[in-house]
Amino acid sequence: GTPAAKVGLKAGDILMEIDGKDLAGKNNQEVSQMLRGAVGTSFKLKVERPDEKGGTRPLEFDIVRQTIQTPMIPYDTIFNKNVGYINLSTFSGTPSKDFKKTFLKLKKEGITSLVIDLRGNGGGRLEEAVEIANFFLPRGKVIVTTKGKTKQASNTYKTLREPLDLDIPITVLVNGATASASEILSGAFQDFDRAVIVGSRTFGKGLVQTTRPLPYGGVMKLTTSKYYIPSGRCVQAIDYKHRNEDGSVGTIPDSLTTVFHTAAGREVRDGGGVMPDIEVKQEKLPNILFYLVRDNLIFDYATQYCLKHPSIPSPQEFKVTDADYNDFKAMVKKADFKYDQQSEKIMKTLKEAAKFEGYLGEASEEIKALEKKLTHNLDRDLDYFSKDIRSMIADEIIKRYYYTRGGIIQQLKDDDGLQAALKILADPVKYKETLSAPVKK
Repeated sequence: GTPAAKVGLKAGDILMEIDGKDLAGKNNQEVSQMLRGAVGTSFKLKVERPDEKGGTRPLEFDIVRQTIQTPMIPYDTIFNKNVGYINLSTFSGTPSKDFKKTFLKLKKEGITSLVIDLRGNGGGRLEEAVEIANFFLPRGKVIVTTKGKTKQASNTYKTLREPLDLDIPITVLVNGATASASEILSGAFQDFDRAVIVGSRTFGKGLVQTTRPLPYGGVMKLTTSKYYIPSGRCVQAIDYKHRNEDGSVGTIPDSLTTVFHTAAGREVRDGGGVMPDIEVKQEKLPNILFYLVRDNLIFDYATQYCLKHPSIPSPQEFKVTDADYNDFKAMVKKADFKYDQQSEKIMKTLKEAAKFEGYLGEASEEIKALEKKLTHNLDRDLDYFSKDIRSMIADEIIKRYYYTRGGIIQQLKDDDGLQAALKILADPVKYKETLSAPVKK
């Protein structure tokens, strides 16, 4: 629905000229600045589009600039026939209106529990977090307090309306990119024992910024206060007050954090984001995948794939076939792909250390045998890590046809966080136990 999509611009197109100005040698920021302008104004964009034969053909587009609004709820669905799922991408604008509408729709369709996905949600308006919290918490509850050096910087935000549902079991998915207003919502749910938080520790942004206009359209962001969630804790992770000798700052160590308590008496801590009630370890992606993405090989393969396939099945049904993956492997080999292997680097360091300490002679046979097993083998690595690589390829292809929504559907197919959230919601006894204070022996 964006101006670029409407005129037919596609991922993989190579931008050549904007209004006749050559883009060769310009960086992303410079090109982005040239693309921007007043709403309603237009510009000519010249691109080269890759073709199936490996060449390119020139195309020209007249694009009218518009205000771009990314969807606040890019995806919602129902899992296991009765578990609602809402992916909330931002707290900017008025997402509470969309959230209310989506939640009531899901309730009408028969959901009996809810997953709210705040992973990657960097925040937005504090008031919107309070409004969404109010849907599931009683009227008159203090959700967040801001404290600053001036009276204007200190405020208390309470739930002001009657809630939509006080009883529906809720899990909230969070990760290291869950920040600011997202931490207010997830933190308030945790402090009131209203939802089970699932995932990994959140970002830890407990500071409030106020904007001040500057001449020539500039804006200054000024930190004016800290915010505190219902238990009284501040989730700020970086300690700007105590700087290192070189002027750098670090996070507040766990040993210096303070214990607070939820409404039910569960222990929670300040100084480092919101710690989930159920921690889900994030899988480390294989080293080879980093280099495949960095060298644009997955991106380029998706571009070629889309040229050959005018349409694909729905995101839920789409799969990278063995034939597709063999085509991808052939492309990687043809590109003379090179990548670093951590094991080879460590092996080199081990040999140097063994030589320095006088053990290299005694262990030479063992080291040679180990080196042989750790020899760089592209075929072996592409097969061994095929699951992760196929998933990344599928994600890139699906987004070309179904955009953000399709990408989310693909990522949820094999999502440990989602599975942990669904598991706790399917176990009412464990759910209640998780939100209760530990029994003293």
